[in-house]
Amino acid sequence: MAVMAMFPLGTVLLPGGVLPLHVFEDRYRRMVIDCLAADGTPEFGQILITHGHEAGGGDERAMVGTVAQMVQVEALDESRYALVAVGTRRLRVNAWLPDDPYPLADVDDLPEVDPDPDGLAVDVAATHGRVRAALALAAELGDVHVDLAESEISDDPLVATYHLAALAPIGPADRYRLLRAAGPRERLDVLDEVLDDVEAMLKFRLS
Repeated sequence: MAVMAMFPLGTVLLPGGVLPLHVFEDRYRRMVIDCLAADGTPEFGQILITHGHEAGGGDERAMVGTVAQMVQVEALDESRYALVAVGTRRLRVNAWLPDDPYPLADVDDLPEVDPDPDGLAVDVAATHGRVRAALALAAELGDVHVDLAESEISDDPLVATYHLAALAPIGPADRYRLLRAAGPRERLDVLDEVLDDVEAMLKFRLS
């Protein structure tokens, strides 16, 4: 168990994903300074706000999130930072601690269950085709702007399940379901279920 600085947001960062942030609230500026001053790699936990707002506190927060490693930090002026973080691994919140002065939680890493099951690469390829088809429909409606030629995924099937979760034209609640999935096989099953609804909705709107 470890105490980690946490950054609740209305979005979901997945392992392997990129998170650009504009930090201006006093408490999160303090968090950036403390993370940079700590020993080792500067990192924090990113977690989904399930109810409430990003600014000002008083929000309700999810219990599974992602460790975000700071890879670029720039002080824009004395009151703002621009930073880029990359999701590295999942975390589980055991308990939320008092926000003093920024959100803190007692966390553990959340490992994957059965990270390399047989036949995963074949299933990843099939789901990739479905994600590309859904993106094409969403692009036709003007909902997303994506170059399908660039929507490639990792050769590592486990990492690819997260890439598919990030590419799919879905909302943060569904993306959080994918983050919480016990392992890559369950993640693909959940994504296929979500895509059933997404494809039906997109086709109805196009009809």
